[in-house]
Amino acid sequence: MTLQRIPLPTGVELDVATAGDPAAPAIILLHGFPESHRTWRHQIPELAKTHFVIAPDQRGFARSSKPEGVENYTPDKTVADLLALASHFGKDRFTLVGHDWGGAIAWMAALQHPDRIERLIIVNAPHPFVFQKSLYDDLPQRAASQYIRAFRNPDIEKHVAAMGLGNFFDTSFAKHADPALLAPERDAYLDEWSQPGAMTAMLNWYRASAIVVPAMDETPDRPAFLDAPFPPLRMPVLVIWGTGDTALLPVQLEGLNALVPDLKIVKIDAGHFVPWEKPEAVTTAIHDWLP
Repeated sequence: MTLQRIPLPTGVELDVATAGDPAAPAIILLHGFPESHRTWRHQIPELAKTHFVIAPDQRGFARSSKPEGVENYTPDKTVADLLALASHFGKDRFTLVGHDWGGAIAWMAALQHPDRIERLIIVNAPHPFVFQKSLYDDLPQRAASQYIRAFRNPDIEKHVAAMGLGNFFDTSFAKHADPALLAPERDAYLDEWSQPGAMTAMLNWYRASAIVVPAMDETPDRPAFLDAPFPPLRMPVLVIWGTGDTALLPVQLEGLNALVPDLKIVKIDAGHFVPWEKPEAVTTAIHDWLP
């Protein structure tokens, strides 16, 4: 695996891990919060046997560019980074894989640019329509998503700074995964989070999102689009789901087949961070599904 710095015409420079034969079919792996290309550390060497693997540290994360301002983290900006990165390597069409926020961007890219995305693989990331609908209609999911409201609070960085990144890791992040698996990775996370501007940049992904997360005691007006037809995806889609995810509940899989005609769902006994909680199961599911 090689890590290189790539300037993009979107105005950012990304650190990008690559592996495999550049002439092979491309597969792009997008990580989510609060991680980096290392989300895929177990999958990269296996996928590189058959594909050219491209795994960026997305804007705002690790040592990639961190432009100031919430407006620089809207999904259209990160989708543009993705397409520019693929074009940098001369890949007009590719398989796209995304986890968490990387999955959100993958859904968006597939919906808006089906000409570029040949096949789509989603790992514990909700379809935007299903997610927004669940935040209005499913109170358990709304409750599980209240952390997004907290992340949008402009004072949260002060809270994290006051407690220290190490304590934040130990008391907040570590509660959402197996401590035994996280312990060896602690230094890598703290190194990435401690880069100048990193915490604000990572949180800006939540602040820039148009997703509405109502408060638990709120009865907001229901957007009309939630009761209107939503365009289906055109490409084959594999959804890998860690069934123990406490932030994204099983309701995210309900009704998905109506939005994704060519859909396969693989459920894995794991939490939210399934790519490294159960790496062999994830890699096998991907290999078995790819042509």
